[in-house]
Amino acid sequence: MKLKVLGCSGGIGGPEARTTAFLADDDILIDCGTGVGDLALDALAAIDHIFVTHSHMDHIAAIPLIVDAVGEMRGVPITVYAIPEVLRILRAHIFNWLVWPDFTAIPDRRRPFLRLQPIKVGEDIKLGKRTITPLPALHSVPAVAYCLDAGNGQLVYSGDTAYSPELIAAINGCRDLRHLIIETAFPDEQHGLALAARHLSPGMVAAFLNEITSAPEVHISHIKPGQGERVMAQIAAAGARLHASALRQGQVIEF
Repeated sequence: MKLKVLGCSGGIGGPEARTTAFLADDDILIDCGTGVGDLALDALAAIDHIFVTHSHMDHIAAIPLIVDAVGEMRGVPITVYAIPEVLRILRAHIFNWLVWPDFTAIPDRRRPFLRLQPIKVGEDIKLGKRTITPLPALHSVPAVAYCLDAGNGQLVYSGDTAYSPELIAAINGCRDLRHLIIETAFPDEQHGLALAARHLSPGMVAAFLNEITSAPEVHISHIKPGQGERVMAQIAAAGARLHASALRQGQVIEF
């Protein structure tokens, strides 16, 4: 599989601060933040599957817009996969005819532009030779992480999460883990805020990484704009067993 980073910032502010979205091969999005808006129209039309970690705006902002842009160009609906709690939020607060039209009923319910597919933690979703599995995460709203399995290599994306023994155990259960994308939203000076918002800070990331039993390449995502150098310096100073580097917009990871 090939994963392209469309956005990995914890906020906006300039052309290199696009919020979280990853393009897996040409037809799968993992989260759907503002980075999706940089794709050309034909690339948007090629997306069949969107896997959502949680309902916060920086991870779902482009879902309504992509469906509106390419719905009529496609012969089948775009499928959004998420745990039931997240789908309920999307139905109630986004696709409700007030914030945005309900594209699960446009042009009609027999031939919609959008399909919402509930998933369960630990349940494999097979797309050809690829398997995507939701893993437990711990955030301020219901959330998951994802394991992407290409058949000969795996990548785990933490989504937004606090320190989670359940997620650590799930990562350690991945038999062929090559890459780990893990969030670090705030520097250590804002450790209290990170705890309250159920995000990670550098010290917590170091503790998290020290519990990982394999040796994947570690990529840090979701850093708040303007905090990148500070956060990465603090992660390095914490001395985790696994070396970590900052994820970059436009970066391509193959596994």
